[in-house]
Amino acid sequence: MRETADEEGTEWAATRVWAEKSLAPGERIRRVTRLRGGWSAQMRRLDVFGPDGARALVLRSFVEPFFVRHAPGLLTREADVLRLLADSGDVPAARFVALDARAEHCDHPSLLMTLLPGRVRADDAGAEQRIALLARQLTAIHGVRVSDATRPRAYQAWTAPDRAQVPAATGRAALWRRAVDVIRREPPAYEPCFLHRDFHPGNVLFTGNAPFSSDGTDGVGADLRVSGVVDWVETSWGPADLDVAHCSTALALLHGVPTGMSFAEAYTGAGGRPAENGADHLYWRLLDALAYAPDAEKLAVPWRELGRTDLTPEVLTARLEDYVEQLLDRFA
Repeated sequence: MRETADEEGTEWAATRVWAEKSLAPGERIRRVTRLRGGWSAQMRRLDVFGPDGARALVLRSFVEPFFVRHAPGLLTREADVLRLLADSGDVPAARFVALDARAEHCDHPSLLMTLLPGRVRADDAGAEQRIALLARQLTAIHGVRVSDATRPRAYQAWTAPDRAQVPAATGRAALWRRAVDVIRREPPAYEPCFLHRDFHPGNVLFTGNAPFSSDGTDGVGADLRVSGVVDWVETSWGPADLDVAHCSTALALLHGVPTGMSFAEAYTGAGGRPAENGADHLYWRLLDALAYAPDAEKLAVPWRELGRTDLTPEVLTARLEDYVEQLLDRFA
């Protein structure tokens, strides 16, 4: 996420008091920086200083009415997941610090957690190298073991045949009707696993440099790695294909259709196990893609804040349409 100077006001005063009470003895918040790049919550970096030195935390606050209503479930789920992942060596997640999911002490429902190193990378340069790391990380997430007590909720579909909204002005209505018809069935049988449920490049942090530059020549440092996975509010129990589908759609919109089409193969190459039946795999891919119709603005707004001003509604609609067409050509 991109950092900007914070504009503190009365809507933040109670939250700051609560956050400071959650710190270790002697620690104080010395600097607050708004983080740009998210769309569901306000994110702040809190630089904290105390007897043992400096550290940085992240504060997530829900301010939009829809998310405020659902904050108890969303933020409590994320806090539970952060606790679950605290001892996982394969999934770099933040550490839980404090939670006020019902805004009993804060101005808005809030979660306080540690700051992870790295940054979101949304540029086209180096995308090919990042895909392999994304696939490897998603495979590790799907391998997280849970007990009956810690198992997350069952996944929820984000669209349905009667709710899908498709582009009206592109003249390709038959393509969209065909895509909607694919999900007009009972969900395929699947072997459930632990899902991030919102895994895409905007929720993954990287440090280091890609091993190759954008023109294919050797780069300066071959130390590119995933340094953090964030935004665990939608964590679920369900089919691995759904996470693969979600990341694939995002990659197709962000970097182009060939990139989105390549992710499932990268996931399989990293040891992941998507559905072997092409029709079943297509169901999950289209169930996700149709949730972003007609123009995928949900993803584009934070990406534009990160500098991808080229991702206009027209570009995204065309990419989504071409992506759906290629899915049908390959798997139908």
